[in-house]
Amino acid sequence: MTAADTNISRGTATAGLLDRERIIARPGFNRWLVPPAALALHRCIGMASGFSVFWLPLSKALGTPAPAPAECANLNLLTALFTTSCDWRVSDLGWIYTLFFVLLGSSAAIWGGWLERVGPRKAGVVAACCWCGGILIAAIGVIFHQLWIMWIGAGVIGGIGLGLGYISPVSTLIKWFPDRRGMATGMAIMGFGGGAMIGAPLASLLMNHFRDDGSVGVWQTFIVMAAIYFVFMMGGAFGYRLPPAGWRPEGWTALAAKSSMITTKHVHLRDAHKTPQFWLIWAVLCLNVSAGIGVIGMASPMLQEIFGGALIGLPDLKFADLSKDQIGAVAAIAAGFAGLLSLFNIGGRFFWASLSDRIGRKNTYYCFFVIGIALYVLAPWAAGIHSKVLFVGALCIILSMYGGGFATVPAYLADIFGTQFVGAIHGRLLTAWATAGIIGPVVVNYIREAQKAAGVEGAQLYTFTMYILAVMLAVGLIANSLVKPLSDKWFMSDEEVAALQAKTAAANAGPTGSFGIGTGGFDGKALIAWALVGIPLLWGVWVTIKSTYALFG
Repeated sequence: MTAADTNISRGTATAGLLDRERIIARPGFNRWLVPPAALALHRCIGMASGFSVFWLPLSKALGTPAPAPAECANLNLLTALFTTSCDWRVSDLGWIYTLFFVLLGSSAAIWGGWLERVGPRKAGVVAACCWCGGILIAAIGVIFHQLWIMWIGAGVIGGIGLGLGYISPVSTLIKWFPDRRGMATGMAIMGFGGGAMIGAPLASLLMNHFRDDGSVGVWQTFIVMAAIYFVFMMGGAFGYRLPPAGWRPEGWTALAAKSSMITTKHVHLRDAHKTPQFWLIWAVLCLNVSAGIGVIGMASPMLQEIFGGALIGLPDLKFADLSKDQIGAVAAIAAGFAGLLSLFNIGGRFFWASLSDRIGRKNTYYCFFVIGIALYVLAPWAAGIHSKVLFVGALCIILSMYGGGFATVPAYLADIFGTQFVGAIHGRLLTAWATAGIIGPVVVNYIREAQKAAGVEGAQLYTFTMYILAVMLAVGLIANSLVKPLSDKWFMSDEEVAALQAKTAAANAGPTGSFGIGTGGFDGKALIAWALVGIPLLWGVWVTIKSTYALFG
């Protein structure tokens, strides 16, 4: 037994089950087991994006008769929180969605440093308890018809789990794949995008199964999904491993010599937000996401109002002239379109992040902004000539770059700030997401309402909106161009880094190399792990393809 093996054994023997020291990898460990663990967590918390599948059933949970009693007709947000006799409105339920992403950004920023200290296993376990426990509390809120309980359970407690679960794999995967940072984070973060694609149809199946004369089946669905998610998230958390200090892939050399934009040094968490580079990347993410969220929020009504009857083979009918049945048929096709966009959102997270390993993170964001500006201008033109193929194609590529922005930014941060605190720095940067979640929908919705009030309709209804979003991307392009390598004054000394890594440094007592760790590729154990997360994804893709067939069928 080598000295390194002895030190690892001693550290493991004295560490608690959830401690960081307990999950230092030993010789023979295969690094390809770590991405499925990250995917297991992200697939579960990614259901946050698909929670709207519950809004309409919950808005009919009591079956308030029409016309509604006076107390229900005069319901406001405050009374909606405590009513037990009136059905909830979709707008009141939608605040849970807002809470999700506000808490995601804020909890990631607040507890990102804690995560770096305690390691991804403990953070993953806490995330599982918060996310699944929050859903269980929401089920109690449904049973007793108390919206405030749902807000606290799913929105607040679940939102904290959402934030911790989102950032827990980031620094872990970057440490395991220094040779493929973009691909590694892309694999994990594409899981978040795929969560709704799996969870939403699963929720629909469960609600249909549990629905009866006395229940819409939501609280039962919450309980079942919380149990399923808890199993997968705990499995992912206990599947995490960390490489020992000084580990690197067999035969790999650091990339700093190949690119001045990639550092081998580290910036402390306390200093990252003091640099202009942090705020420039913050603006880059915020503007890219604001534009993408704007498209997501209006994609379905945009398709319906622009193409109207053309979606069901009646090109002479405008949307306003459609009958109730025709509107239903058009809405079903638009739902398929939303699923298609989700698929491109997921694929873009892996494609663009992997491409960034070849062309660099800064160049990848240049692609997002330059191509994005062109497509935001092209989309209104395609709508004007009633080209469904060009219009749908433009929005699909836009959504791929929206997802790609999320997946590429952790590697961008690692390149600029180093890997020591990248998870915590990423957590703070996610406040850009929370900000974008307000900017994008507000800009789009207010412009649309102003256009409608002015009598604008059809394709012209969204033209000005798309141009505004293109301007946002132009500002993001400028911010990205200003990102430069950090000066030496921001980096920690070797002694400070060694002190921070003291607990894991004992694992190899100084030397660097692979130590027989990270090898194996896709062996049998890795294939099983990938199958456990891959089969549900394939099912979600299949369901999406079936639902989008009507768009071009």
